[in-house]
Amino acid sequence: MAALDEPLKKILGGTTAKVLAEHLDLHTVGDLLHHYPRRYAERGELTRLADLPLDEHVTVVAQVADSRVLKFNSGRGQRLEVTLTDGSGRLQLVFFGKGIHKPHKDLLPGRRAMFAGKVSLFNRKLQLAHPEYELLDRDADSGADAVSAFANQLMPIYPACQQMASWKLAKAVDAVLPSAQDAVDPLPEALREGRALVPLTEALLKIHRPGSKADIADARARLKWDEAFVMQVALARRRLADTQLPAVARRLVQGGILDAFDAKLPFTLTDGQQKVSREIFDDLATEHPMHRLLQGEVGSGKAQPLDALVLTPRGFRPMGEMAVGTEVVVPSGEIALVDGVFPQGEREVWRLVLSDGSAVECDDEHLWIVGAGGAGERVLTTRELRAALHDGDGRPRWSIAPATPVDLDGGAERVLDPYRMGRMLGDGRPPGAGEDLDGATGRALCARRVPDAYRNAPLKDRLAVLQGLMDAGGEPSGPGAVFRAAPAALADDLAWLVRSLGGRALLRPVRDGAYDVSLALPEAYPPFREAADGGAVRASAGDDGFRRTIDAIEYVGRKPVQCISVAHPAHAYVTDHFTVTHNTMVALRAMLGVVDSGGQAAMLAPTEVLAQQHHRSITEMMGELAEGGLLGGAEQGTKVVLLTGSMGTAARRQALLDLVTGEAGIVVGTHALIEDKVQFHDLGLVVVDEQHRFGVEQRDALRGKGKQPPHLLVMTATPIPRTVAMTVFGDLETSVLDQLPPGRSPIASHVVPAKDKPHFLARAWERVREEVAAGHQGYVVCPRIGDDEEETPKGTKKGAAGSKGAAAKASSPEDVAEKRPPLAVLDIAEQLAKGPLDGLRVAVLHGRMAPDDKDAVMRSFAAGELDVLVATTVIEVGVNVPNATAMVIMDADRFGVSQLHQLRGRVGRGSAPGLCLLVSEMPEASPARARLAAVAGTLDGFELSRIDLEQRREGDVLGQAQSGVRSSLRMLTVIDDEEIIASAREEATELVTADPELTGCPELRIALSALLDEEREQYLEKG
Repeated sequence: MAALDEPLKKILGGTTAKVLAEHLDLHTVGDLLHHYPRRYAERGELTRLADLPLDEHVTVVAQVADSRVLKFNSGRGQRLEVTLTDGSGRLQLVFFGKGIHKPHKDLLPGRRAMFAGKVSLFNRKLQLAHPEYELLDRDADSGADAVSAFANQLMPIYPACQQMASWKLAKAVDAVLPSAQDAVDPLPEALREGRALVPLTEALLKIHRPGSKADIADARARLKWDEAFVMQVALARRRLADTQLPAVARRLVQGGILDAFDAKLPFTLTDGQQKVSREIFDDLATEHPMHRLLQGEVGSGKAQPLDALVLTPRGFRPMGEMAVGTEVVVPSGEIALVDGVFPQGEREVWRLVLSDGSAVECDDEHLWIVGAGGAGERVLTTRELRAALHDGDGRPRWSIAPATPVDLDGGAERVLDPYRMGRMLGDGRPPGAGEDLDGATGRALCARRVPDAYRNAPLKDRLAVLQGLMDAGGEPSGPGAVFRAAPAALADDLAWLVRSLGGRALLRPVRDGAYDVSLALPEAYPPFREAADGGAVRASAGDDGFRRTIDAIEYVGRKPVQCISVAHPAHAYVTDHFTVTHNTMVALRAMLGVVDSGGQAAMLAPTEVLAQQHHRSITEMMGELAEGGLLGGAEQGTKVVLLTGSMGTAARRQALLDLVTGEAGIVVGTHALIEDKVQFHDLGLVVVDEQHRFGVEQRDALRGKGKQPPHLLVMTATPIPRTVAMTVFGDLETSVLDQLPPGRSPIASHVVPAKDKPHFLARAWERVREEVAAGHQGYVVCPRIGDDEEETPKGTKKGAAGSKGAAAKASSPEDVAEKRPPLAVLDIAEQLAKGPLDGLRVAVLHGRMAPDDKDAVMRSFAAGELDVLVATTVIEVGVNVPNATAMVIMDADRFGVSQLHQLRGRVGRGSAPGLCLLVSEMPEASPARARLAAVAGTLDGFELSRIDLEQRREGDVLGQAQSGVRSSLRMLTVIDDEEIIASAREEATELVTADPELTGCPELRIALSALLDEEREQYLEKG
């Protein structure tokens, strides 16, 4: 082993060793032996030039097609241009000044050589400027005796750098390759033979100097196993060591707060949820810390009959048709996915009768978001509403807010103008013989029913139908309007349209089965188009919005029911008659179990918004149990406190006091929980939400606040590929709930190659205009605000001309093109308003605007008063405009995978399909374009996480990838080598269980010592 520890300086000399250390982080003989070739080229093989990545240092084997010397600068300067070919593509080389003489002599047409350099772009063509080269032709001029060693062999192409070409690395490897005989084989012999793996020394020789492609396969198989196995042994030992740490066992207590909470729950856990609960409580009951990763949260749902209706972007669908992945509308108007469906068998069903005569059916434990006389919103069960339905004077106590109106689209064709359809229905005029109607529309008109195509339609079309009806048979009435003597079916449809627009409609029987329909609408939706005072007809100023009161709750009987969970922070959806209902997902039972045992539980959230949501959700779900007394006391209650950085002094002081005294059993907070001032009475469980957004040190700081190491539950709703979970989180036991949605969405994404095909960009702006013409809106996203002194590089003169001039002097023309500043909101908005989007209402939104100005712009955009919003990533989260259907992301290659996915989620939130166009000037051969193509090709969360990982690579899976530490993975890729990682994990666990100290495997101990330097050892201790 001593030979592999030998510094490279002693073998290769100081100059070469310095380059390898500074640029490739290679210091010892062992480091260089484990610097494996990236690929192999055969003698005379022509590498595909079309696959070259832009802006990376590459090595290619190619043939010279032509060579010419050109003069410039009035003949005072000259450059050599050499064109390479591989039969399917071309690459240009360029040499300047005195450096042209030798290549002009060497690189004659027909010559083959290896070339190394950085791929750049000039005049829209790939090129290498001043590349290094090594001739592969044997002639007197080349003096390439060393190159002849490559003859009839596979030539290794190494990951290289500008200061050290691949063939120079190959020569350095030649110098140290004999030391491979000293490599200590870490694999137990029985394991190696059982898997038919070659010895390590043989693998090192074959990976660097293969005689055949079979040699390469044998070597890679062995070296991948080494990396996977040694890493999994390290993680298995960490898991085993965790079981030796002392921790307070948190065993379940009968008759405690958890039992009281479970008694309130209106749902039955699925088999998967019961299994996860058992795993967690079994871990909590042990006297060593739990370390568990939970993908997904334990779901809960409140049941409705299978024939109840749920609002989807295509209209209402029966509860019985809901499935995982179904899109539903949430009360704010956003679209969310059903991520859990829980059949509940038969239950007692009740009917809520609302003040406008509409009704909704549900079970006794269904949750409702209700208000009472301006006292704010509460979430109550049907049972709680029944117990206190009226005030002392007999008036209804509770009211339900209307849902935000949204566009719908059932997909059926609307053959008549919607307003004309309304007029015909209002007049009661049957279709004439000359009317070109389809059968469904004609039958609906004869029956005086609003056809489904016009019910499940965009907002503007539904309003047009309503206005046609009211212009034909309606009249103003007090603060609202009334339609006189409508047949029962038409009265129901008219009320449906009103409620779909956020208004109120009340049916009053008059004669012969007809009804007067009284209605009031929000100001944005005038009920009349032709009436002179139509725009003034709305709710009076004193009216409490368009809330409906709950007048009665009637018993219906037993019905088959089910509940759904909705993957949205609001945990709500819209049911019959556009009524808002609530549905929650929680991960709370483990924390309550710890509170029962006398401990405290802390939930760490990455943002204040998320912390507040968790706190609100937990207190709502617990109800009076969150208003309890002393920790673990008989009162079956505990305090749930929130701790964030922005809290006021008094509230913060009280929260800290509740924690240190034990009054608070549960605390939800942000990084503020980590501060030194925060002390716990007895911290028993740490729940980390969205773990990937926290550093190891932050988690460790919170866990260090327990008297003994607390139990740890890591939660993430972000899909993590199984291979990543096994490696990055390999020291955590993993529980996965399979209720995650498949990642379905109605958003089409396309890459727009702006430089290669400028007409594609022109077509992109045409598509935006088409969406606006269809009544929709669009976003244009840019990476930069613009017009900012701080954004001008230091030392660069302000002003376009000055900047360009400086750039031109500082670098070559292709570098200027590649390193230009990202496109800016202020510049693009001006260009669009005067150019391709001339005539549209264009506004800007960015982070430097005053809060009031930002709010004003967003309100205008949400109200439809703007057509296009040119913005930075401030729209990435929290912006919901269902009418926005198009998004153009400029310089899309400057954004990360997850950010692109988050941005495009801003469109397609209504019923109309979304369109996301990813504009890039990068050439087709670049990695950035490949990444954009991959993002455009899928909406699946797991697949996107794989793409993101492939782009970022694994980093150092045992250390901090951000720190720049060289990865411990050189051959293994966690995305592609799932089978190897899984098998290695099994073998490692079995070995460590039988021999924790690895006394029977001294070679493996040596390999572990090399892998686990001090930094990585600390990482595992904390992680």
